Amino acid sequence: MADKKLVKKLDKDALEIRLKLLKLCEQTLIHVGGDLSVADLMTVIWQYAIRYDIKNPHWEERDRFILSKGHASAVTSFCQAMKGCYTYDEIYREYCTDNGRFAMHSCNLLNPYVDVSTGSLGHGLPVATGIAQGLRLKGNLQSRVYVVMGDGELNEGTMWEAVAVARQYKLGNIVGFVDCNHMSFDGRSKDVLDMGNLADKFRLYGWHAIEADGHDIGALIDVLDELPGPESKVPVVIVADTIKGRGVGFMENSAAWHAGKIDCESRKKAEQELIAAFEQKWGGQ
Repeated sequence: MADKKLVKKLDKDALEIRLKLLKLCEQTLIHVGGDLSVADLMTVIWQYAIRYDIKNPHWEERDRFILSKGHASAVTSFCQAMKGCYTYDEIYREYCTDNGRFAMHSCNLLNPYVDVSTGSLGHGLPVATGIAQGLRLKGNLQSRVYVVMGDGELNEGTMWEAVAVARQYKLGNIVGFVDCNHMSFDGRSKDVLDMGNLADKFRLYGWHAIEADGHDIGALIDVLDELPGPESKVPVVIVADTIKGRGVGFMENSAAWHAGKIDCESRKKAEQELIAAFEQKWGGQ
């Protein structure tokens, strides 16, 4: 079971990430709903799981990270900044500016900490399978390829082609995460295209699929601690049940907050709500 002090530390990190997102959302338009839904998961990946040298972002022995749901670029940038890749002020200053390293979608032409440019949904997992196979062909059995997907993105046929290829070539160095927030740009995921139980679908393709609460940091740590080694021959996916807009009441479960911008009063209200929830959970501990 995950150490309580570690869980509290990562919970606090996730709170800080959410507060940074709200500040940016007051400054400019961001994909805030999906950023908030995946904030806990991304915190665990970047502050706990990933093998990474911030001084050498192209280190061959690193774990790779692919944001298949490319519109969650802001939360990725803040998680990388928390790890030390750059400062928070650099994100605020450069976001959506000419030649800035940070934008609505991640771009590796401008940002060396981005392995793959993403934005058009349905491409991240196919690219991840190619990278994972390349690592195997090079004899690298230590590096993982972490790929974060959206549940709506799994409507794309290219994703399931990649699922089949990963199992065919025994790419157990892939660890996929589905941010299953049950919302697409157009509304509830099941109303747009009901995919049923996503974990069961991955299992049918031969993947090891784990279902988890995407907002329970302790549970996510336990899942990652119990993963087989990167030399495994069975790809893994964690289907994380999440809430779009998590932690901000007026944004939760609302397709209207797929992307948006807030005013100062709304930001302060949301900040108070997030801080109060953290203090209620951890107060006195």
